[in-house]
Amino acid sequence: MYADPRAAYLESTVATASPTRLLLLLLERLELDAQRAHTAQLEADFEGAHRHLLHAQEIILELSSTLDAGAFAGGTELARLYGWLYQELVQANIARDPATTAACMPIIVGIAQIWRDAAAQTMATVA
Repeated sequence: MYADPRAAYLESTVATASPTRLLLLLLERLELDAQRAHTAQLEADFEGAHRHLLHAQEIILELSSTLDAGAFAGGTELARLYGWLYQELVQANIARDPATTAACMPIIVGIAQIWRDAAAQTMATVA
């Protein structure tokens, strides 16, 4: 039994999610982590920014490790983009630079939107 109902709900959501939904959940969290890191950097909360940037970096690594770059056109480029984004988030963390974090935001949002659109197309095709 969970003392925190939110934790129980989150665990249940992840445990029962389809692979597509898990991908979208990761991307939503990546967007949130980047936004929170940027806000923390602007507020000179570098410990908080560090925590959010590390989590964002972990998500990028997970996305990279599960990407089958040969499975679709543009897969190799997406793999390179993930690598670049990871390096930028590392640099934003090391330099405590909100400008670097901010520069990553539109790319993160764009990647998330592309995957949302692909998921919607897949669902429309299946239905």
